[in-house]
Amino acid sequence: MSKQRGFSLLEILIAFSILALSIGILLKIFAGGVQTAAVAEDYTVAVQLAESLMVRAGVETPLQPGQVLGRDNDKYNWQVLVSPYRFTPPEVDPTTLKTEFFVVDVTVSWDDGGGKGRALELSKLKLRLKETSTEPAQ
Repeated sequence: MSKQRGFSLLEILIAFSILALSIGILLKIFAGGVQTAAVAEDYTVAVQLAESLMVRAGVETPLQPGQVLGRDNDKYNWQVLVSPYRFTPPEVDPTTLKTEFFVVDVTVSWDDGGGKGRALELSKLKLRLKETSTEPAQ
């Protein structure tokens, strides 16, 4: 009587089933990592765009109340909203101030391709010199 050594068909099927389940789980983990990296890249681009728009307000464009809309890279919609900020301590006469404050709100929004709309908002307080009258005194 010869003894045969080896694995039975049932043992091989169970081993392959465990291997297939493990590979499926690993693929889901890696796919989730790729998705997270793509979302992180979108947020990085959005932050860079928002910071760039924030810096431009008052430098390339005049710092005055208003709203500007735009689109960048055919993906990112942005909005820059400039509004006056009233801060006057009670002991200060506002007519004597030579500067004025403005709040600059920058919003960048985009669709991540999966049907989820994402948005990022930055706000900053900026200062400018008040416009003075150029009329001659009489």
